Amino acid sequence: MSQPDVIVAGGGLGGLGAALSLTRQGLAVRVLESAPAFGEVGAGIQLAPNCTRILDDYGLLHEAIRLGVLPDAMVMRDAVDGEELTRLDLRDLEKRYGYPYLVIHRSDLHGLLLRACERAGVELVTDARVTAFENTADGARVTLASGATHRAGLVIAADGLHSVARKLFVDDRPVSSAYVAYRGTVPAERPRVRSADLGEVGVYVGPRCHFVHYGLRGGELLNQVAVFESPKALAGQEDWGTPDELDAAFARTCDFVRDGLPFMWREKWWRMFDREPLLNWVQGRIALLGDSAHPPLQYIAQGAIMAIEDGWVLGEHVARHKAPDGTVDWSAALAAYEAVRPEHCRRVLTTSRAWGELWHLDGPDRERRNVLLRARDAYDYSFTDWLYGPTALTPDQEPEMFTPIPLSSVSLGEAALPRGTT
Repeated sequence: MSQPDVIVAGGGLGGLGAALSLTRQGLAVRVLESAPAFGEVGAGIQLAPNCTRILDDYGLLHEAIRLGVLPDAMVMRDAVDGEELTRLDLRDLEKRYGYPYLVIHRSDLHGLLLRACERAGVELVTDARVTAFENTADGARVTLASGATHRAGLVIAADGLHSVARKLFVDDRPVSSAYVAYRGTVPAERPRVRSADLGEVGVYVGPRCHFVHYGLRGGELLNQVAVFESPKALAGQEDWGTPDELDAAFARTCDFVRDGLPFMWREKWWRMFDREPLLNWVQGRIALLGDSAHPPLQYIAQGAIMAIEDGWVLGEHVARHKAPDGTVDWSAALAAYEAVRPEHCRRVLTTSRAWGELWHLDGPDRERRNVLLRARDAYDYSFTDWLYGPTALTPDQEPEMFTPIPLSSVSLGEAALPRGTT
């Protein structure tokens, strides 16, 4: 094989997004995927305006909308009594940020990015599990489980929660939250779907558990997620998150939530981990991206979005540090990438943890939370402006009012760089 400009280790949503972003800058990109075929496991995923803005820049938003659902509202309810606590008007949110809130099947989003990479000429390699990363005099090299090696001017490690490359930066391990997620989808013709409003993202927050539902594939499916704290995990047992714990965790919840439990996939569950924030993502010509750098808990639905945003930001900095002859000043581009992304993603990671604690309160704390949420103005965006909005913020500034602006002036992190500036 000829040597590419960039190797991306990992063919998930973040890896494909980065490959597409850099190919658009005229670079030759090779993606190494460990599995026998490219694909994505799971069910639904929520894409906030900070992601649909990027899909629009890639020319993929219309296809994503066709494959997904544009819900009208996000509604938070108490899981015990079913009472509405607060809501977001997602149509108004679209007006505010200029781009929609979209829900889509993970496999549909992955397929959309994969097809875009194929059209762009990305080299896609399967059965290529990367076991080692190292810098070289003129770039970086990866070694595969087969013993084969690949070299490039830059290697991006998009190798997930259990990243091999992360070990070059820090000797740490994933942090267990003791929470576990069950997922499932229900065909539209089932009575269960008729009892749910497919025009909303429903979030039921309960004592040490929560339940989410929304429509997928134009309303053909109801997506459900049930998350709970595992007593077995807290006790240090290895066999935790089992179906008996699922049923016990939701025994106190309202009828709508309990009625959804039989439709969960009970043969598979997802234990929920994150890692401590890491503020150093670049070592020589090796750069971390996505969950290898910042795997968050899912409470603000930003994990995959942050990975896609990483790739877009890196591509923008490459464009700013690319000479007319096509050569890239990798030192400058990577320094700029590392200057804006880690602090922003640290905030996402720690905010996700805090939201998880808020959702899962019990006793008097639950009652106080409910009082606060009921008092919230449905059009209060103070807690989303820093995350969804293309504002010219630095990390120590407070969010402020703004009007939607085009992607050409969107923040590369939380600090905007107008085109033509360094």
